[in-house]
Amino acid sequence: MLVNVVLVALGGAFGSALRYGAALLGTRWLGASFPYGTLFVNVTGSFAMGLLIEYLARRYAGAGGELRLLLATGVLGGYTTFSSFSLDVATLMERGALLTAFVYLAASILVGVAAVFAGLALARHLF
Repeated sequence: MLVNVVLVALGGAFGSALRYGAALLGTRWLGASFPYGTLFVNVTGSFAMGLLIEYLARRYAGAGGELRLLLATGVLGGYTTFSSFSLDVATLMERGALLTAFVYLAASILVGVAAVFAGLALARHLF
């Protein structure tokens, strides 16, 4: 258990630093008039998650749990949780649960944005 936590923590630290650099690079390449840096991170993280998960499934077929913790949960989770969200949606869709995938997608976006506004309102009220 402790080893798993350490794997996720180390991967997460690396992924977070990678996110910072990638967002700066995306903004530098594409400009600051739109959140291109975040979009760049979300898209590249989602692509990397698909590539990694398929590779691990084909290469390790059920084994490689520690590698998945380090790379998927840790590195890519630190890089962008959007990649995990994207994988959840894709998994639901591949299982044929299209309505569930759509509800999860819509709820995550709408409730997530509403939660940001709720947090902003609470902070403005308290501080």
